[in-house]
Amino acid sequence: MSKIINVKYEGKTRYDIVIESGFEKLADAFNKLGITGRKLCVITDSNVGPLYADDVKNELEKTGNKVFEYTFNAGEVNKNLNTVQDVYEYLINNHFDRNDCLVALGGGVVGDLTGFCAATYLRGIKFIQVPTSLLAQVDSSIGGKTGVDFRAYKNMVGAFHQPELVYMNMSVLKSLGRRLFNSGFGEIIKHGLIKDKDYYVWLRENVDKIKALDTDALEHMIYVSCNIKREVVENDPKEKGDRALLNFGHTLGHAIEKEMNFSLYHGECVVLGMIAALNICVSLGTITKEERDDALELFRLYEFPDYVTGINIDDVITVSKSDKKMDAGKVKFILLKSIGDAYIDRNISDEQMREALEGVIR
Repeated sequence: MSKIINVKYEGKTRYDIVIESGFEKLADAFNKLGITGRKLCVITDSNVGPLYADDVKNELEKTGNKVFEYTFNAGEVNKNLNTVQDVYEYLINNHFDRNDCLVALGGGVVGDLTGFCAATYLRGIKFIQVPTSLLAQVDSSIGGKTGVDFRAYKNMVGAFHQPELVYMNMSVLKSLGRRLFNSGFGEIIKHGLIKDKDYYVWLRENVDKIKALDTDALEHMIYVSCNIKREVVENDPKEKGDRALLNFGHTLGHAIEKEMNFSLYHGECVVLGMIAALNICVSLGTITKEERDDALELFRLYEFPDYVTGINIDDVITVSKSDKKMDAGKVKFILLKSIGDAYIDRNISDEQMREALEGVIR
């Protein structure tokens, strides 16, 4: 079992996504980068580090590099500039230079923060992604978007900085709690809704195998999702056009995430945002009520909440207008022409958003 996806940047091969069932081939994959005799810093968090940092460090020490480790407290609340400054100080104190390399070992928070540190430390050093959550494996580790939150505004500070390698060990998914594992399906279902109807149907037909962690089903699911993400980011590496389609469900989802004080996982909030977006699609007549209800049933099969309480619809709409997806003062909304075919709409009104959120926020 081994799959490799080549990702191009500006027409040239830039890095590989390696899908494996263990960490045993990490050293071989890393050696292809030609980085030796340098310093590597494994950056991880307090949840992932105790589980996998030693395994990753042992593999990377086989590459002829000196390996360091920096661990920060887990959670979205720590994905901020204060943590970035702490990482900078650690790298400075250990004399990391421009030819050294960072290793992001963890979920999306670790990957986003490590990538941002790599993009900005000494004006840019190399880094690799070793994603350990399903969400990070199929989404945030691919494409070179890095960033941190600023005063609770999600990913407001960031940079585009491509990794040298993305190495995925599928076996780590078995250590995830059920809710955290399930939250990764938000982005996976999104890929089917925006780009591949057949994949969307396959996700429905294989729910039981996927939730039972069937190896072949997981490998196929991760491979297809990574390929969809690869195709989109290759065509639009810096989100000047169609890459924005990957933000389906994110406009209102990010706002819900903030208003809920990050008590829900990102994937759960994306699903709530997608439900609202699907409601708008029904009101516009681009999809039928039956198609929306079919999507809602799929979300339920993957154990997503379909509504939240304790927050205000108007507050969510207000926060959505502070999102980085704004364009010339207008919300850049991603909607569906049909299942598997998304488009950008800049003309969604506050009233349409308000109606779409009724039922999602109770």
